[in-house]
Amino acid sequence: MIALIDCNSFYASCEQVFRPDLINKPVVVLSNNDGCIIAANKEAKALTDIPMFQPIFKIKKLLDDNDVTYFSSNYTLYSDMSRRVMDTLMTFSPRVEEYSIDESWVDLGCIKVGDYNAIAHTIKDTVHKNTGIPVGVGIAKTKSLSKLANKFAKKILKNNNVYVVDSEQKRQYLLRNLQVKDIWGIGKKHAIRLQNNNIHTALDFANMPVAWVRKEMTVIGERLWRELNNVPCLELETEANAKKGIGTAKSFGFKLSDYSLIEEACSYYVAEVADLLRQQKSLAAQLEISLQTNQHSAIDKQYRNSISINLDTPTDSTIKLTKEALKGLQQIFKPGYRYKKVGVNLTQLVHRNEVQTNLFDDSHKSESDVITNLIDDLNGKYGKNKIKVATVGNRSKEWALIKEHRSPRFTTQWGELMTIGDIKIK
Repeated sequence: MIALIDCNSFYASCEQVFRPDLINKPVVVLSNNDGCIIAANKEAKALTDIPMFQPIFKIKKLLDDNDVTYFSSNYTLYSDMSRRVMDTLMTFSPRVEEYSIDESWVDLGCIKVGDYNAIAHTIKDTVHKNTGIPVGVGIAKTKSLSKLANKFAKKILKNNNVYVVDSEQKRQYLLRNLQVKDIWGIGKKHAIRLQNNNIHTALDFANMPVAWVRKEMTVIGERLWRELNNVPCLELETEANAKKGIGTAKSFGFKLSDYSLIEEACSYYVAEVADLLRQQKSLAAQLEISLQTNQHSAIDKQYRNSISINLDTPTDSTIKLTKEALKGLQQIFKPGYRYKKVGVNLTQLVHRNEVQTNLFDDSHKSESDVITNLIDDLNGKYGKNKIKVATVGNRSKEWALIKEHRSPRFTTQWGELMTIGDIKIK
């Protein structure tokens, strides 16, 4: 049996953990630069007149009138809270697949379980006790069924965020009460196509002849059909696959025309992606830099450009990558524009133990690795970006994302620990 554990309204729940005064009150989280709503708890979702993904300046009065608390996105906090949830799940089984920041599958087949309903409630209660995050738990024989069971666990109030498919009767009941669009892996176009063929519920789909499914939806659809019919086809992926590309492209807090500020932002983003590159023990053979104005502005001149740089020898050195990135940035920068975003993308990634070096290039023999490892060690000990490349500068307030409503990073920054009176909670 496989359990799918999904955190409820994860971003908003993370905020509520450290703000108990907001329990049972509407909470939303904003996108980068406090642009629009990207997450909301159930109380906020119940206010149907508050639209998702609307620019915040258009609905700020609406939020205030409904006593909705809004936060800037705090991904450092969310990432650490996610790690705590995953650590708790690992106490139930050594086989856990982290599907996303707020969702994981847990293999219960390698542990002795008598009552799956009881273990589901134990998992839910333990995660909440350890982290403060509410979760839903769906348990079934296959990944696809457990995904649907999790959805059904949250959909029906009496399920109390738990649903276990441990009988044919429950499987039929689950599939009969969910629409075909609810099936994991069924996109909008396929859902419309199935409905046009008089297939409306998940049970309708599961009861279709397998030959029809294979013909109309290829082998991928057939696997999904078999999963819904209690035949496991999708294995748990307990080892994270190395990414084939690592990048970031964030908007500035303000439109920039000053090249030196854009250079600082670009250097900062190179350091971020290079750190992720080293974490998965990869090297990059190609680097892409992009630059653009605000395409939604009706008053600014528009310009966008990008450049790809092939590296003689794949590297994970922040120093080397920054040097090449700034060469590229100089080539695509044009004065006279107000820029909104710079992007950094690392591609053609290889594992550091499989790199093919150049016989005539001795750059890999430099002291760069020693310096990089030292910087990583110091930043790991004293905090992110305590040691950085000089081109990052110290004017981040002039280009960084706007986060006027960001909560403290309670779990990762000593200077932002929660305080009660004068007593720090450690």
